Amino acid sequence: MTIGVYLIDKKNTEDDKGITVKKSENLSEWYTQLVRKAELADYGPVQGTVAIMPYGYAIWEKIQSIFNEMIKSTNHENAYFPMFIPESFFLKESEHMKGFAPELFWITKSGDRDIGERFAVRPTSETMVYHFMSKWIRSWRDLPLLLNQWCNVARAEIKATRPFLRSSEFLWQEGHTAHATKEEAEKEVYLALNFYKELSEKYLSIPVITGMKSESEKFSGAVYTTTIESIMPDGKALQAGTSHYLGENFSKHFDVSYLDKEGKSQNVHTTSWGISTRLLGAIVMLDSDDKGLILPPMIAPIQVVIVPIFYSDEDKVIILQAASELAKKLSKKHISVKLDNREGRSPGYKFNYWELKGIPIRIEIGPRDLKNDSIIVVRRDTGEKNTVKLEITVPTVIKTLKIIQKNILTRNKAIMKEKIYTANNYEQFKENVLKGFVKVSWCGTIECEEKIKSETTATTRAIPFDEKKKGKCIYCKKDTDIIVYFARSY
Repeated sequence: MTIGVYLIDKKNTEDDKGITVKKSENLSEWYTQLVRKAELADYGPVQGTVAIMPYGYAIWEKIQSIFNEMIKSTNHENAYFPMFIPESFFLKESEHMKGFAPELFWITKSGDRDIGERFAVRPTSETMVYHFMSKWIRSWRDLPLLLNQWCNVARAEIKATRPFLRSSEFLWQEGHTAHATKEEAEKEVYLALNFYKELSEKYLSIPVITGMKSESEKFSGAVYTTTIESIMPDGKALQAGTSHYLGENFSKHFDVSYLDKEGKSQNVHTTSWGISTRLLGAIVMLDSDDKGLILPPMIAPIQVVIVPIFYSDEDKVIILQAASELAKKLSKKHISVKLDNREGRSPGYKFNYWELKGIPIRIEIGPRDLKNDSIIVVRRDTGEKNTVKLEITVPTVIKTLKIIQKNILTRNKAIMKEKIYTANNYEQFKENVLKGFVKVSWCGTIECEEKIKSETTATTRAIPFDEKKKGKCIYCKKDTDIIVYFARSY
């Protein structure tokens, strides 16, 4: 019935003051305060690291549970691979090594002794996974091999770090699959991408743009990369998930081959795909206000909090009994509920505390309410209060949770729509890209892409699938039919 109390009885600190800046006035400071004061994460002693606190990790566990159900329904299996990767593994695929070299943390000693060949702390696991695939795959009967891993990775993000959005260590999910044919592998790429889109929109209430990454923005070592991109309140892009077709690029170098039905040796076609705790940052950025978090019910660790209100010992006994009975009824309907019966904290304090935590529904039960056989239901997303008869509280809560989930997505879709611009010329492009995504024609060359990036800091975010339109490149004015979204990003 009850969820852990997390750290709600910690000593009074500056955090008790709540958020002291407005989201609309200082998004960066607002975000940092919210992450800490809502007890999602705390800064680590090493630059670019954080401790994910129990409440933040509980949200991540909800995401894990949802995604595990998706992939296991399609016969993917979870595994775990070593986090230390020999340098020789990276050298086998030069493009992969070149792309990740600036971000690698190298280990060169064991105690005071040199270890010989240095090895990297895992930035991603392709090279390690394919080392094992070469041992596990022998014939066509071993395919497809559908693996997934939940783990941490380390990348040297030392400057401009921010909890969840950009850090030197983060948690993620990475899928790795091997297939007999290109067609099967490419089908897998889009299966994973559609999983990510469903996870983001249906469960996290975060609308996304899907498309292909440009050649310069694709994953190092991939034939091509597909992506889902979300738009933050300041118009910047947050890459929410990617799915890559790796072709035979890794299987050739790691000898991941199989004997086909005719007994001939063939290289497998591989894919990889991933999401990370960046999603927690997206939830904070989009689904929150000046009072704190606003969690979509489907990923909220606590969906309903019940706050009893009483002014005498006699009232206390009756109200706590009614609140406990209601909590049990909600729990039986698989609604995660917390009865906040802490002493020494006023109802007003508890209201503010659970608003900061983003609990979708707050139920208030006081003496006057009970006399009328009713309770007060308060929505976190709108602040709307309604008096509800006790006998219909459970169905009302179930219905309201669905409404809240839908409302958050609708609101975020409106934000996305407002933040997508077009441009008739490069000057207008430079103005609009400071405000959000800009959808324009582009010649497809790295030269124009790099010049735009150098002059505006904007990068290509996604080339929409199956969308062609004759026009002129926004930069060089050459004829083209390529449409692309440009944006600055986190």
